Amino acid sequence: MIIVTGGAGFIGSNLIRALNEEGRTEILVVDHLKNGLKYKNLVDCTVQDFMDKQEFLTHIQQHGTHFEGAIEAVFHLGACSATTEWDGQYLMANNYTYSKILLNHCLLRRIPFIYASSASVYGRGTTFVEDAIHEAPINVYGYSKYLFDEYVRHHLPHARSQVVGLRYFNVYGPREEHKGSMASVAFHLRNQLLAGEPLRLFAGSGRYDAGEQQRDFVYVSDACAVNLWFLKNPQCSGIFNLGTGRAQSFNEVARSVSRHYGRGEIVYIPFPDQLKTHYQSYTQADLSNLRSAGYKDTFQSVEEGVSRYMIWLDRC
Repeated sequence: MIIVTGGAGFIGSNLIRALNEEGRTEILVVDHLKNGLKYKNLVDCTVQDFMDKQEFLTHIQQHGTHFEGAIEAVFHLGACSATTEWDGQYLMANNYTYSKILLNHCLLRRIPFIYASSASVYGRGTTFVEDAIHEAPINVYGYSKYLFDEYVRHHLPHARSQVVGLRYFNVYGPREEHKGSMASVAFHLRNQLLAGEPLRLFAGSGRYDAGEQQRDFVYVSDACAVNLWFLKNPQCSGIFNLGTGRAQSFNEVARSVSRHYGRGEIVYIPFPDQLKTHYQSYTQADLSNLRSAGYKDTFQSVEEGVSRYMIWLDRC
């Protein structure tokens, strides 16, 4: 059995579909369906069982990871992923304490543990290398991820089984509709266009012109491919950036959406005051560690990924 926490979420449900496409169906989904819309992400997925995230935590604390059949690996994607959430107690309980408990259970039983970290740990830095010297989160979400990475670093030298942290940059693609305001800019721009509205981007900020803030946008299928590679290479452990290695502007995303539909005017709205000290205007994953580990596949550009995503949305 493979366990996927956050399995009804965006990356988790795409990962389950990718596992299904490889013939893997003995999957335990762990999630919290208070947002019932997430069920849609699992309708076309084949899984063996489902457990609520709190039920799962209680189970492993009382019984260990003893389920029907052996546990091949745990993909820990469950977390509060809202960078605008400022309830630190809630974030630390969900993103840090929960993760520590699950990691320790996996280490004790030598179960491979592949978890979601985040590029938010780099804050407003310009060097995106997996080293604490470059890490300075600018919100409590980023801090919760940073602190767990630090906890993992403490355990990595002594781990007798695989532990992999994947620092996701700006992931976009199918099955993110439930995320609301935290869904990708490509998703929101499409909705604006289809509503007959202009495509709205932020005006300039810092040293960036309007819409020229740059992020490393990675298509979700590429992110899943990296996860599956680590599953097949249990000798590899560590913390790795997961992006394309290329920064592209929000203008490029908007132009890709507009190009797909053959229309769409871009307008620029004032940059929100509340984001000015908590916003990453530039990210670009350094993939040196990932490549050194042996991952060779290429990543789709914004132009390729957005086009593919728009086609998927049009078919829904």
